[in-house]
Amino acid sequence: MEKDELTYHVPVLLKESVDGMNIRPDGVYVDVTFGGGGHSREILSRLSTGGRLLGFDQDEDAERNLVDNPHFTFVRSNFRYLHNFLRYHGIEEVDAILADLGVSSHHFDDSERGFSFRFDGALDMRMNKRAGDTAADVLNTYEEGRLADLFYLYGELKNSRKLASVIVKTRSVQPIQTIGEFLEIIKPLFGREREKKELAKVFQALRIEVNREMDALKEMLQAATEALKPGGRLVVITYHSLEDRMVKNIMKTGNVEGKMTQDFFGNIQAPFRLVNNRVIIPDEAEIARNPRSRSAKLRIAEKK
Repeated sequence: MEKDELTYHVPVLLKESVDGMNIRPDGVYVDVTFGGGGHSREILSRLSTGGRLLGFDQDEDAERNLVDNPHFTFVRSNFRYLHNFLRYHGIEEVDAILADLGVSSHHFDDSERGFSFRFDGALDMRMNKRAGDTAADVLNTYEEGRLADLFYLYGELKNSRKLASVIVKTRSVQPIQTIGEFLEIIKPLFGREREKKELAKVFQALRIEVNREMDALKEMLQAATEALKPGGRLVVITYHSLEDRMVKNIMKTGNVEGKMTQDFFGNIQAPFRLVNNRVIIPDEAEIARNPRSRSAKLRIAEKK
């Protein structure tokens, strides 16, 4: 594995996820979360004549990890536009789609990106630094009720209303611009014994909101369902309950809400069959090597 990739992101459940794609040497595949390129390199190692891989990533930093391989095409875009770019590249159906929904280690370790409370720096959190509101914009402009909702829905924080209230009172005196300023405001709301876990939830909620992650995931999963050919595989690694619920629902019912639909005869209309009925998680050795893999869950489904 190359040094740049290791410093950018250690691929999680690498063998299990790529094995789950059921790769044929001449098949057409998509890695919608290219990142450090670890999963893509493994996929490419299994392709030969006629094989093709598209890798999606909206982050310009991911382009440093591009793979020089004739079977590979890089798409610098959010994976929500999967359908558009498959059509642009003349691809009607694909054999498997892989999504590793974890934030790259690179983002957590880069103080300038504002993803982690371990560093001071600007409250940015945008995956695509070219567009959209920053985390500071969200904290300084959202109404109190909207702030409380996002912390409750995306961070599952029980004190979301208190959190929103403190933020609004503080910003009325002076805008909140840096991670240090933000932590000074919110740390007193959490007990010392759970402080790190609670702060991680706050930052997760902000990141999800800034990048519209739930909307993007919904659009990608729907597009993936349509793009896969019969027998094609959807392979997804999730890291928190919100996204895992959406993935589980689409694999069981064909929609992210989990609504069962039936035909005239009462048969459940589901586009997938589950390949692994039990979720796949990293073993102890992988968690020891890469502690950030601890919360990973791998789900695999095959298009009927």
